[in-house]
Amino acid sequence: MNIYVDFDDCLCETARHFSTLVAECFDKFVPYEDIKYFNLKDAFSLTDEQYVKLMAEGHRPEVLLSYDETPGAVNAINNWIDEGHDVNIITGRPFSSYEPSRKWLDEHDLKRAKLYCLNKYARDGFINKNDFSLEIEDYKKMHFDLAVEDSPAAFKFFDHLSDLQVVVFDRPWNSYCDLPGDNYHRCNGWEAVTKFSDTLKV
Repeated sequence: MNIYVDFDDCLCETARHFSTLVAECFDKFVPYEDIKYFNLKDAFSLTDEQYVKLMAEGHRPEVLLSYDETPGAVNAINNWIDEGHDVNIITGRPFSSYEPSRKWLDEHDLKRAKLYCLNKYARDGFINKNDFSLEIEDYKKMHFDLAVEDSPAAFKFFDHLSDLQVVVFDRPWNSYCDLPGDNYHRCNGWEAVTKFSDTLKV
């Protein structure tokens, strides 16, 4: 199988870190469990200026390298690779964060997983024309059989893949969203993701 895996909040606990970061930077206390929106500006009720500051802080290399692994993610992905599946980490992080993101994967024993920065959200700092950055038209030339994603805002990037099975990694900001179709399956944790993926293997 060709497998798409999102980075933030599928592989690592980004939102939990941002909850702490917002408290430190702005004295705003929004527990992880109360993050109801994928858009962090809305989730933390930030001004435009605060949001820009938060994103800059959260994407500093040393901060990106500090994010905790989502339990079970590394083991599950390495098992897929051992079984011969092609695993692609497709992140909406700006390309300026590619090197520390790649280093995080390498340090967490995911050296064999490919990493691409997809311009999902038209964020500043995205750089085109290299082997690891993707514009939407480049991404749409790729084929996937299974996707693991937490963001409802990213579901639209799967519309062109009619046979794709999508695992919605259960998070507070997607718990109440309507799933777009019968090919979307909510999973609470990597053990559930692995069990679901096993049903697709032939």
